[in-house]
Amino acid sequence: MPEPSSRRAIVRCPFCATLNRVDLARADQHPKCAECSRPILLDRPQPIAEADLDRIVAESEVPVIIDFYADWCGPCKAMAPIFDELAREHRGQALVLKLDTDRNPQATRRFNVRGIPTLIVFRDGREVAREVGAVPRDRLRALLDLAATPA
Repeated sequence: MPEPSSRRAIVRCPFCATLNRVDLARADQHPKCAECSRPILLDRPQPIAEADLDRIVAESEVPVIIDFYADWCGPCKAMAPIFDELAREHRGQALVLKLDTDRNPQATRRFNVRGIPTLIVFRDGREVAREVGAVPRDRLRALLDLAATPA
């Protein structure tokens, strides 16, 4: 099956905070920020804030997985390396994001996050899967693979 010609996603530059539309199909070409020309590193989870959440989820043409976490949370810390690995493995195919629940309480309430970590997968702007608590690597991959499969 041929790859789609583009897989656009919205990503905030970690250096100048500019929102960029990035074609993830060209992730191997090392995209740069349109404002500051610094690299947008897609091989790791991207931090997200509630101010950008709706736009990024709605305008991204790839599955989006968000880890709702807190710095003080033991299970969140245990999940971090697995989530980092997921970002590397799915670079160019999905957008892997992290949302700090302590810094983004409105988003936490809006998405009814009652335990952390909570992992929510979106496709076409809608939630398609959710897991609460630390999950094994294979379950995390399965969640994202489910969202990548056309309906």
